[in-house]
Amino acid sequence: MTMTTGDLAARIKTIIRDVPDFPKKGIIFKDITPLLADHAAFSEMIRHFAGHYRTAGITKVLGIEARGFLLAAPVALELGAGLAPVRKKGKLPYKTVAASYALEYGTDTLEIHEDAVKPGEKVLIVDDVLATGGTAAAVCALVEKLGGEVAGIAMMIELEFLNGRAKLPGRDIYSLVKY
Repeated sequence: MTMTTGDLAARIKTIIRDVPDFPKKGIIFKDITPLLADHAAFSEMIRHFAGHYRTAGITKVLGIEARGFLLAAPVALELGAGLAPVRKKGKLPYKTVAASYALEYGTDTLEIHEDAVKPGEKVLIVDDVLATGGTAAAVCALVEKLGGEVAGIAMMIELEFLNGRAKLPGRDIYSLVKY
């Protein structure tokens, strides 16, 4: 039986583990590994994401390093779409295109293979957490640099107090669990 969005979000909140002071003091890390270990809840979440985008014509799903890989692969399978990883600079073996984004202190760079997204492809970006929006905005820039269309951004968790949506104006953002 398929759960409603609200019921599924509430269930997932009971499974996600809070880890205080990780990776640094003052941060409460949302640990998704208990959810990954719960076959029923994890499967339902993947079906839910895929169901939300089933009619969007998605041809490629991008998973953002590293937890996004764990979510994007089964979503791609459910949608009958291809999968491509987005990695930190220097981790991919073939020719890449890059986009940099601001961090709290400094910048970081993400890369994707130059042939990962074909012109005109409809792309779904998947990751575990939408925080400040910088990572997702950089991935949108990569997709568009390659000629693809960002059809949606699916995040398991959205930290609403960080206002990440502000960096993604006009984007279809689907987040399941909100804090």
